[in-house]
Amino acid sequence: MAVGPLALFAIWYVVNAQAWVTPRLLPSPVRTLQSVWTNMLGGGMADDFLRTLWRTLQSFGIAALFGVPLGIVVGANAKIYRSIEFLVDFFRSTPATAMFPLFMILFGLGDFAKIAIAAFAAWLVILFNVAYGVMNARQTRILAARVMGASRLRIFRDVLFYECLPQTFVGLRTAVSLALVVIVVAEMFIGGDDGLGKRIIDSQITFDMPQLYGTILVSGVLGYGLNLVFLTLETRLVHWAGRS
Repeated sequence: MAVGPLALFAIWYVVNAQAWVTPRLLPSPVRTLQSVWTNMLGGGMADDFLRTLWRTLQSFGIAALFGVPLGIVVGANAKIYRSIEFLVDFFRSTPATAMFPLFMILFGLGDFAKIAIAAFAAWLVILFNVAYGVMNARQTRILAARVMGASRLRIFRDVLFYECLPQTFVGLRTAVSLALVVIVVAEMFIGGDDGLGKRIIDSQITFDMPQLYGTILVSGVLGYGLNLVFLTLETRLVHWAGRS
């Protein structure tokens, strides 16, 4: 697990030591980590980290709240899915950043605009994956439940729900990562007084390269941590995935 990060820092160290990239543009990994440590303790990076995390969780929560049940409804009814398939695929294929001007006009420059655009992008991912999971539920189990006289509610609760869980978690993991990406970019370009995205832009403007690279590293650690949390939940809750 530590091989990847160690290899990255080793390559980074060699490139910096050999001056293959101008040291002013690529500080050493040691200086970068020192900057992270200093800014975490007293430079406000910890507060920015928490603000970005909170916005990400808010946007993801909204996306999951509306995406999971709607995905189940859409996936369970082929007519509904076909009627909205174009719209879902269209907006899912449109970069979320291209929607920034629209959301800024609708919601202004505050936190709500950032959360709304991230929630919208994550919601589409969750909706598509949940619907796909329901549509691809193993028909043999559904037919067996019907033969045994199970009601629609019983089939949904005992068969469809569990059948779509693996694909649902794929959507949730992808959505939380996408929400973080959109939130950081929104903090960079929509405006605001805090957040990791704001710190990245400020570091670029002031040409504080150690802080710039350090903030990018912290953003990556946050994304990795969120993905790891959902991967752990998936392993514990969907332990039967892949078994016949």
